[in-house]
Amino acid sequence: MNDGRDTGVNTSLMIGLTFVATLGGLLFGYDTAVISGAVSSIDAYFIDPLKLPELARGSLSGWTIGSAIIGCILGAAIAGWVSTVMGRKGGLMLAGLLFLLGSLGSAWPEFGFGTIGQMGPKALNQFVAYRILGGVGVGVASMLSPLYIAEISPSAIRGRLVSFNQLAIVGGILLVYFVNYFVASQGDDAWIKSTGWRYMLASEAIPSAILLILLLFVPDTPRWLVLRGRSEDALVQLRRVMGENDARSILSEIQKSLAEKSGKLLSFGLPVLIIGILISVFQQLVGINAVLYYAPLMFSNMGASTDTALLQTVIVGGANVIFTVVAIVTVDKWGRKPLLITGAVIMAVAMITLGSLFNAHVVGLVALVAVVVYIAGFALSWGPVAWVMLSEMFPNAIKGKAMGIAVAAQWIANWVVSTSFKVIDGSSVLNGLFNHGFAYWIYGGFSVLAALFVIRYVPETKGRSLEAIQELWSKPEATAATVASHPHP
Repeated sequence: MNDGRDTGVNTSLMIGLTFVATLGGLLFGYDTAVISGAVSSIDAYFIDPLKLPELARGSLSGWTIGSAIIGCILGAAIAGWVSTVMGRKGGLMLAGLLFLLGSLGSAWPEFGFGTIGQMGPKALNQFVAYRILGGVGVGVASMLSPLYIAEISPSAIRGRLVSFNQLAIVGGILLVYFVNYFVASQGDDAWIKSTGWRYMLASEAIPSAILLILLLFVPDTPRWLVLRGRSEDALVQLRRVMGENDARSILSEIQKSLAEKSGKLLSFGLPVLIIGILISVFQQLVGINAVLYYAPLMFSNMGASTDTALLQTVIVGGANVIFTVVAIVTVDKWGRKPLLITGAVIMAVAMITLGSLFNAHVVGLVALVAVVVYIAGFALSWGPVAWVMLSEMFPNAIKGKAMGIAVAAQWIANWVVSTSFKVIDGSSVLNGLFNHGFAYWIYGGFSVLAALFVIRYVPETKGRSLEAIQELWSKPEATAATVASHPHP
């Protein structure tokens, strides 16, 4: 198998294809974080006029902000089917179109229904529908972007290239923080609540259009082409990327891997699917999206003004990018497993510390440092490495189906975390006891469990070809424990 050092590898083409695929990741991050700058405005426009009791208001607000995740779950659930029928490229094009429609519709949900700016709660259903539509795009892209990259990459640099997708995700998050901050600086709080939030949400239309245009010029992956019986087309693509010397041997490995099993979901046994699902779920239960979605709210709880809270959010986004770069540099050297364990320990310490600071009413710089340390722990580990694992651990014959299920489970966990945070953090009873600290202790506890799970059950995949990784799961009777203890060659 080509290791990425062969002079026959077309590096410029591989980088170009990776760049286009990572735009799906950028939009993933952009869409999931753009709402953070508009939370208070959305509450003011859609929720507050209803004058609901505390619990009902918190629940409706949490549902409104987190509604896109329902679309993400649906998108991830169908992504396996989409990736098989439409291809990896076709699926990304569908995601780009949904991003475009969702961003414009959520910015002006009254369009076609009434006067823009005058409908208030009457436009809430339309707003939620457009957020769900965009969320379907996120769900599809969240699976297909890393899958596309993994299927075109040599094994020696596959972790690095797939990690670029996570860099694009956090880059999209950081970009939208700057966009939100820029929009917010154009007027006062009243203007932001009436108009500014719409510009925040509509801004996603620009990168969505760029993705759609660039996808017109890229091919599909060799492994999907073989899966559809187009081996000659796959050979052409392999020659372009890997060079003539390795193209035929790689094609033979792909064909063999697809012929070994029936392609039924459990044909390689249950452990591979369960481990993949748990990697996805733990990536969310450590609380990352409660921090990213509600960063301005969290900093407001620390006493920051609106502008300062948004600026501190930019600092968090910057830390996310910097430490994702650290992961890119180390994932193919240190391995997947050590990074996951190290990151989980760092996150546990940071979250338990942050919860304790809130509980002790000690906020300000020290709490900001705890948040940045937590982000650093996630960014160098569970952020990129979970996606690397998901894109490479499933055998070729079931990759689309299995990865779709794992990513759907991730979005379900994301929805649980993001909707429950607003209820937990808004509870006057819990805040009276713990002063906004309770949720962060929960995330710290799950970080501890994540570390223990990786130590016991997750195999190391560093340096293996996708076809060689399949051998780890070749016996259905293999237990999770024997897989985890499989020695690295």
